[in-house]
Amino acid sequence: MRKIKIDFKDKKKYSSLTVKKVPWWYEGIGLMFSRKRSAEAMLFSFRKPKRMAIFSLFIPFDFLAVWLDEKNEIIEKRVVSPGEFNVLPSRKFVKLIEIPINGKYDEVLELLGSPTRIRKV
Repeated sequence: MRKIKIDFKDKKKYSSLTVKKVPWWYEGIGLMFSRKRSAEAMLFSFRKPKRMAIFSLFIPFDFLAVWLDEKNEIIEKRVVSPGEFNVLPSRKFVKLIEIPINGKYDEVLELLGSPTRIRKV
């Protein structure tokens, strides 16, 4: 997977993050089987807007799911706990960023709102 930088907007705040761009054949795996310490943020991109659920089976740590529209504006963000099923955003999206809550991304997580203040599934 190649790393890219993505810029996105949350209300009036702009943020950027280096992420691993997930190829289509890896979409069903994402953070599964990753170790908390070494896990990296992942970007899932889709050609058309869609509204589909994600899950966190075999992910042994919390992560922040950030759903984006075509303008890279945040539609919704949620902390997802291990073993969750059917985590569904309220609207269609074209990109999803999964950010592990592991210390590597504290600065970005703080800009997006501390995970303790973000709705937990």
